[in-house]
Amino acid sequence: MSSYPVVYRQTPAIERSRLTVFFRFIMVIPHLLWSFVYGIAAHVVVFIAWFVIVLTGRYPKAMYEFVAGYVRFYTRLLAYIWLVTDEFPPFDGAEHPEYPVTVTIPPPQESYSRLSTAFRIILLIPVWILQYVFLLWIHVVSIAIWLVAVITGKTSADLVDAQRFPLAYLARSYAYTYLLTDRWPPLED
Repeated sequence: MSSYPVVYRQTPAIERSRLTVFFRFIMVIPHLLWSFVYGIAAHVVVFIAWFVIVLTGRYPKAMYEFVAGYVRFYTRLLAYIWLVTDEFPPFDGAEHPEYPVTVTIPPPQESYSRLSTAFRIILLIPVWILQYVFLLWIHVVSIAIWLVAVITGKTSADLVDAQRFPLAYLARSYAYTYLLTDRWPPLED
């Protein structure tokens, strides 16, 4: 297990509802609309937090909690869209340990690297490249899961588990992107 502060866990669905899998992209519309609004707010908060961290070396707790909530919400939404789970995700950013997909984010650090934060946009270039590669991976596996689930009404745990590594990386990279941690997102499970 990684010692990285952001931890992703999933309990994949095996038995599937063919109907909800088939119409997943219609069912997720309310979440996508909320994600758009929540995401804009989170990006504004991160923009302001960037200045605060560069000037003070601290991430204001309320801002941190809001952004951490967005990362949890967005990761659960992606897991639902990409068929890791069939359970409708909650609309908030709370922890929800009962949900099949969890993202554990620790409290804010005592201090953050001002230099790393100041140059985060440059440090993110390789992270964005890896995100792109993992998104391709996730899309290909999601198509396979969708086909198998619609035809058979179930999926193998191994097929859904193929989503775990890239989704874990995405959750960690979003935490790094949104300044929740100074630590580079690792390429390990």
